[in-house]
Amino acid sequence: MLETILMVDDETGVLDGYKRLFRNEFQIDTALGGAAALKAMGETGPYAVVICDMRMPEMDGIEVLGRIKGLAPDVIRMMLTGNADIQTAVRAVNEGNIFRFLTKPCNKESLGKALTAGLMQYRLVNAEKELLENTLQGSIQVLTEVLSLVNPAAFSRAARVRRYIRHIASVLRLPHPWRFEVAGMMSQLGCVTLDPATIEAAYNGRRDFTPEEKALFDGHPQVAHDLLSKIPRLEPIAWMIAHQNQDVTVNGDLADQEMADMRLGASILRVALAFDELVRRDVSKTEAAHRLSKQHRDLDRRIFEALVELKEEEHEIRECRVDQLAIGMILRQDIENEAGVLMVAKGHEVTQPLILKLRNHYGKGLDKATVQVGVPKEMAASAGAGR
Repeated sequence: MLETILMVDDETGVLDGYKRLFRNEFQIDTALGGAAALKAMGETGPYAVVICDMRMPEMDGIEVLGRIKGLAPDVIRMMLTGNADIQTAVRAVNEGNIFRFLTKPCNKESLGKALTAGLMQYRLVNAEKELLENTLQGSIQVLTEVLSLVNPAAFSRAARVRRYIRHIASVLRLPHPWRFEVAGMMSQLGCVTLDPATIEAAYNGRRDFTPEEKALFDGHPQVAHDLLSKIPRLEPIAWMIAHQNQDVTVNGDLADQEMADMRLGASILRVALAFDELVRRDVSKTEAAHRLSKQHRDLDRRIFEALVELKEEEHEIRECRVDQLAIGMILRQDIENEAGVLMVAKGHEVTQPLILKLRNHYGKGLDKATVQVGVPKEMAASAGAGR
């Protein structure tokens, strides 16, 4: 993809001059003033670099770049001004996180070098971001598979909670929604240290635990926090998980946006877990959301509306032999071993490790053991077409 530079000034002649000057070197869009720049960010972006004049009416360059930072944090921001005093430079760096501070008049060579450096920095940031996200996704996938094999009930609940949170994040249009989804998926990771029977009893509403059992169960969020906080960049997610059962009032006036996001994530996770518990006790989605909305009046009402509106994915129900299980199918019943111990919980999505686990358990009896599954409609249609 061709990286585009947005140049912002309040003089049409200056902007036209930039386009003529670099027409054979860079892909350039222009915006006449701050309001036009912010509009361009939403309508014609994304941009790799934004270079903005400082002295403009209505909205100065520092404010423009500061707001652009909120809209697109990865954009490389530069300031061009004839007012080269120290106070302006310091404010520009602090409020807009400026990559370069250029003074007028700026010749073509100096400006061209700055734009090239900005594009290189943009590529570096995005390459690092892609590498980091791929590494994190791989780590999370491994942890998820381990949880699914060691504690099926915990995995099943985490998968449902992730689905709730994914929908909520979509409705609220939250930035970096993957963080909130991962918090949901990893929320039960600490259960790997607990007896599966204890987990199942807790999920089914049992409350007559011994003090020791209760202390262990109540401590599983902290266990997950301690595991995840060792992975770089997962510290905010670990914090959300550690506070999943606590009241962390969301304060929209918090100056620290990172902490505000973490509080919101923990609150959404808490609501999603409570919603799952109510629904599993056969409380309707509408009633469950209504109860929770009264308990969490400080939260955005759209969270509870999203839970009510969430539709179940459509599947074709089939009876399937274990040796015919395919990745992507959803189990419609619990699978227990001969001793009655849960091996895989209802609602579990079939994965390759799960198939291997069942094959190892059933051995040569694969062609006799059957299980009810839900087949996603696209998969069912594809299988039908292949017959």
